[in-house]
This record gives sequence, structure tokens and C-alpha cells, in this order.
Amino acid sequence: MKIHRINPTKRWSDITVFNGIAHFVEIADSDTKADIRGQVEQIFAQAEQSLAKINSDKRRILSTTIYLTDFANLAALNELWDAWFEEGTAPSRACVKAELANPDYLVEMTFVAAAGDDYIA
Repeated sequence: MKIHRINPTKRWSDITVFNGIAHFVEIADSDTKADIRGQVEQIFAQAEQSLAKINSDKRRILSTTIYLTDFANLAALNELWDAWFEEGTAPSRACVKAELANPDYLVEMTFVAAAGDDYIA
């Protein structure tokens, strides 16, 4: 099977697809000083754009790992998470307290999703 990398650079690819399964990471804009709600909303919007590149959508997300810098932000994250996913479509997830590379980042998410059935690498 061929590995398809979307927008690869020396350090990362925006999306990596193998055998119909896509892996990608989303962070808020590096220029932002947004609060947790603003950063999560940016991440969800960017995730939808990434999913569209592989003819997929948020209902096809299989798992998400969430890195939070402060669990005091967990309630706000969960509120937005619950609103973003339709009932019965939330993926498996892990939420980990972490120090992120940029101190302005409050949250980072990694996604694993099924590419659309009509996606051709």
C-alpha cells in the first residue's frame, strides 16, 4: 500500500493517509492569544478543512488525542466537543495534560480518521 502525504515538509506532513486511514494534528493559529474556547473552535474548523481534503467529515473521525496545558479548561473543551459531534458520532479519545511547544497554545489535538470512500491518493 502506498503512503500518501499531503503538504509534506522536512519536519511533518499536514495529513498522512495509509490504507484509507488519515492521521493529522491541529493547533490554533500561532499568532493567536485566544482563550481555550477560541483555540478549540479554531482547531475544529481546521480539522473540518483537513477532513475535506480527504473527502471525509467529522463523523468519520476514529480517535482523537487531546493535549491540554491545564485541566481547568476541560469543562469548556468538553462543552465545545459535545456540541461539535452529532449524537452517537463521537470518536474514542484520550485527554492528556501536557506542556506544548509554544506557551501560547492551550490545546493541541491529533486525529485519526477514515478517508472518504471516494478518496484517491
